[in-house]
Amino acid sequence: MKGKFLMCLALGIGVSIFSLPLFAHHGTAAYDTKNVVTVKATMTDFRFINPHMQLYFDVKKDKGEVEEWQAELTAPNKMTRAGWDKHTLKPGDSITASGYIAKDGAHSMWITKLLGPDGEDLRLRED
Repeated sequence: MKGKFLMCLALGIGVSIFSLPLFAHHGTAAYDTKNVVTVKATMTDFRFINPHMQLYFDVKKDKGEVEEWQAELTAPNKMTRAGWDKHTLKPGDSITASGYIAKDGAHSMWITKLLGPDGEDLRLRED
């Protein structure tokens, strides 16, 4: 009996240790959460997919050059409860996105506030 218990305990600990990296991509660890950046942009693609919704947009700089950006939101099931669906944003929509920029300097952000095409504040949680 004691041998089975120890084997189950060791197996449980082993599975827990090896599964931790599976959860590592969640959260805002890749983003600088001390600084919020705001950009005005034009949507190029919107992916209502797991594990995180993806937004792709172009940001026009002062001198006219265009930067391609990518941004993340939480899971689609959470965003659905906040009123979103796969048609909430579409290519060509003008948006204003605020969020944490990627620590590695990439044109990537975790969105904390989003104004939609009509200037409305799009809900990011179900509150």
